[in-house]
Amino acid sequence: MEGLLQPTHLFFILLIVLIIFGPGKLPDLGRGLGKGIREFKDALKGGMEGGSDKEKKD
Repeated sequence: MEGLLQPTHLFFILLIVLIIFGPGKLPDLGRGLGKGIREFKDALKGGMEGGSDKEKKD
C-alpha cells in the first residue's frame, strides 16, 4: 500500500462526489468547505493568541 492520496485515488473520489451531488451543487459544496476551513483556522489562531475575546476585555 503506497499511500491513500495518490492522483488516481483523488480522481475517483472526485468522480464519485460529482455523481452523487451533480455539477450544480459542487460550487456550493466548495464554498461551504472553504468557509469551514477558514473558520477552523481562525479559531486555531484565536486560541494561540491567548484566549477568547472575553478574557481580553477583562
